[in-house]
Amino acid sequence: MSLSDNIVSEVRESRLKKNLGFFEGNLIWWAVLSIVAGLTVGYFAEDRVATFAEGNFQSLNILVVVLVWLMIFPRMVQIDFSSIKKAGDMPGGISLAVVISWLVKPLFMAVFAWLFFENVFAAFFSSSQAQQYVAGAIVLGAAPCTAMVFVWTYLTNGNPIYSLAQVSVNDFILLIIYVPVAGFLLGISGVSIYFPKLLTAVLLFIALPLTAGFLANLVLRKLKGEVWFREVFLKKLKAVSVIALLATVFVLFVFQGRSIIDQPLHLLFIAIPIVLLAYTMFFLTWICGKALDLPHSIRAPGAMIGASNFFEFSVAVSIVLFGLNSGAALVAVTGMLIEVPLMLSLVRIANKLSRGE
Repeated sequence: MSLSDNIVSEVRESRLKKNLGFFEGNLIWWAVLSIVAGLTVGYFAEDRVATFAEGNFQSLNILVVVLVWLMIFPRMVQIDFSSIKKAGDMPGGISLAVVISWLVKPLFMAVFAWLFFENVFAAFFSSSQAQQYVAGAIVLGAAPCTAMVFVWTYLTNGNPIYSLAQVSVNDFILLIIYVPVAGFLLGISGVSIYFPKLLTAVLLFIALPLTAGFLANLVLRKLKGEVWFREVFLKKLKAVSVIALLATVFVLFVFQGRSIIDQPLHLLFIAIPIVLLAYTMFFLTWICGKALDLPHSIRAPGAMIGASNFFEFSVAVSIVLFGLNSGAALVAVTGMLIEVPLMLSLVRIANKLSRGE
């Protein structure tokens, strides 16, 4: 690497830290601390944790709902559905991301999950574990990313108007398509679910926070102004979201403590198909974008959208359908933990590819 390349790399790293902020820029390390704390409590206080869960099941469920809401609402409050009307100005980019996010990616995730969990790594899992991991992967792969896309768009010099329109379109589609897509893929994978639970999860963790976010966005911007909304309200809300995320990680790993410590390689086995899916979707979207002659400002964020996941929602759905201590929840939270470093690696690839054009 030349001196100029080193300087460019350092500048990009400084932009990255500045944009993500102290907590988000170092999220992986905060998450590691939460994991270690959760595993320690879960392992050494296993009996007390089990007793607490049995006696406080409803209270525990309410706690998880509150934490997930605190993760999701800050994302939803940034959505501006008036931007959907701008989707018609960028039909190629919007259509490509919709096809990748809702047709290609969920199917590939189901195939990857079946390939790795029930075949390649089958010797390391029981049949029930493999099925739970498949279920968690499908729940994760069927939910495209939302607000974090704005960060990836900025870091790849993408078009923020396109990203805003695409995220708004995906959130609208999520309300309608997620239940049939996830339900169908879970069904053909042999995973039995109670459909009213899946529908409840979509209403509770998408419809309600999306409505609340839309109203909050509308009212606060009108009462306090755009500058206060962006510079004060959203920044404080971002900190709340990160704290809620770390608290959720802690709670999940408390209940997964014994199984993870006894089988530590499972996290690695779970991460492999998630990482492979992200890279596959990124390059597939990038190549299709080139074939459609989309500019870098649309192709780059489109590829990032195709590669990323709505991990907060995936964690919520996994818990609602399968429980806190399920293998499905472990897959969803693993996806959540590797999302930021994984997407940052794709940001670097997108920027390098753009320099070669």
